[in-house]
Amino acid sequence: MSTRLLSLVIRPSVRPLRWGLLVAACLIIGETLLVFQLKRVAPENAFGAIFLLGVLVISAGWSFSLAVATSLVSALVYLYFHLEGADSLAPALFVFLPLALLANVLAGQARLRAQESEQRRREAESSHNEVRALAAQQTALRRVATVVARGAAPAEVCPLAVNELVVGLAVAHASLITYDSDSSCAVIATADTEPRLRMVAGERLSLDGDSLAAHILLTGSPARIDCYDGVEGEIAARLRALGLHAGVGAPITVDGRIWGAMIAGGSQPMPPETEARIGDFADLVATAIFNAESRAEITASRARVVAAADQARRGFERDLHDGAQQRIVSLGLELRAIQASVPPQLSGLRDELSQAIDGLADLHTDLQELSRGIHPAILSRGGLGPALRALARRSPLPVELALEVDRRLPESLEVATYYVVAEALTNAVKHSSATEVSVRAAADDTQLTVTVIDNGVGGAALGTGSGLIGLKDRVEALSGRLDISSPPGAGTTLSVRFPTAPA
Repeated sequence: MSTRLLSLVIRPSVRPLRWGLLVAACLIIGETLLVFQLKRVAPENAFGAIFLLGVLVISAGWSFSLAVATSLVSALVYLYFHLEGADSLAPALFVFLPLALLANVLAGQARLRAQESEQRRREAESSHNEVRALAAQQTALRRVATVVARGAAPAEVCPLAVNELVVGLAVAHASLITYDSDSSCAVIATADTEPRLRMVAGERLSLDGDSLAAHILLTGSPARIDCYDGVEGEIAARLRALGLHAGVGAPITVDGRIWGAMIAGGSQPMPPETEARIGDFADLVATAIFNAESRAEITASRARVVAAADQARRGFERDLHDGAQQRIVSLGLELRAIQASVPPQLSGLRDELSQAIDGLADLHTDLQELSRGIHPAILSRGGLGPALRALARRSPLPVELALEVDRRLPESLEVATYYVVAEALTNAVKHSSATEVSVRAAADDTQLTVTVIDNGVGGAALGTGSGLIGLKDRVEALSGRLDISSPPGAGTTLSVRFPTAPA
């Protein structure tokens, strides 16, 4: 309370001179009238303290020069009341005037201290505000970075980034654009702190005239416009319609190319460090876009590798069926004809020919099994349902098969599903000590789900040499997901989900 009262009297800044002159005149007149009345009651009293009151008030609130002038005028009035003799002039000249001037000096020192205190308070408040602003920005960046690290798609990251930019930098508007060409851009996401005529995601704008978007595309560097008034171009007019008069933007650079820009706008010019702060958000968006593009390229590359491998398998299977297998069948028939022409007395030769024919039959069977492993012909002819039924029939373990696939699926999905089930059945026979296996496959308009469950010993895991790593690569190449649950002693559940329609 005392500090507040003192600040009302001793101010760090000087009040207007005209008010000082008025107050000084009023105080001197009032003091004179008061002393005039008091002198009638006590003529012997000097009443100098009354005149010092006005000096102190002016010294505390106004400039030093006005305080000195007030002191001199007060001293003259004081002298007026003590003109009786030289003895009465001495207190006026050697007591009152020094005290008044000393009051001026002390008040000036007090004002200087008040100014220093006010400066420290403002600096502390400014520092506190900067710390709070930086903390808000870092918190907003951290939220965006967390989503980017999770591998979220740009469609999720971009709206989040502009919203967090508005919050973290306390700006009125933020938008994220991508460049369609050298002459136009498209709005990807936008955010505002106040309801107004907003930009809309998908809106396309021309880069004609002067704009942050055009400057960033041209230079690849951050840019600012401190006043849109008088700036020509569609974007500047659009921003003025939003009530924005200044803006700062930073480029979004992906793999060495200017992909787009992140722009913030407000009613006033923004601080000098705004470019760097917007750049931090732009870098996170660029990371998310680069990661998404890299994942898409890897997925496409995997799919091409898998498709090439499947094509090669089909070629091998066709060559075996049309070449080696047909040749073996033809040789078997020729040997049968030769065997039939051998005289009965050459029974030994007939037996040798019979063994050769049986060997060719066994070789033909082996080649058939080999060709099924390379690429099952039944899959190409009949589709997924017949191919899985053939796998179940050939399995040494009893297989409970449940199929809810009533149509042909893309060949790549059918091939991948066939090999997933074939590998799972092989692992169940070799490693699980299971007594039965359940296979379920179901397809709807958006997803194909395949589940293989055995009642074996469990303990299966990716990367243990069971062939599951290759299956995982094949599944992910088709944007699918492979999961395995195999707790020891509780059997193994392998599940795969494929999208059957574009996302």
